[in-house]
Amino acid sequence: MGHMVSDNFSRTGALMNRIPLAAAVIAVAMLVAPAQSAMAASAHTVAAAKYQNCTKLHHMYPHGVGKSGAHDHVTSGKPVKNFKVSTALYNANKGLDRDKDNVACEAR
Repeated sequence: MGHMVSDNFSRTGALMNRIPLAAAVIAVAMLVAPAQSAMAASAHTVAAAKYQNCTKLHHMYPHGVGKSGAHDHVTSGKPVKNFKVSTALYNANKGLDRDKDNVACEAR
């Protein structure tokens, strides 16, 4: 019976030694996680490319760029519907939107 008490005490002692280690691991994880998510967020906030003219923009986006929800307003023919949808990219190049329909450099 004395042997059982000794075994229980050594297990409890070993557990008590692990609690500070577990707390340290949790504390480090709490410090590292926000830093990693901030780095991931900053990786997604890349500045949109600004193009000098529609010819240069068409090399990358052949049908133009537009804001989300934008529609090409044409007076003749079919409207362009397959332009690149990107509000950030449009905002960087909105000076190229001659008809102010929120689609810059639209082309078939």
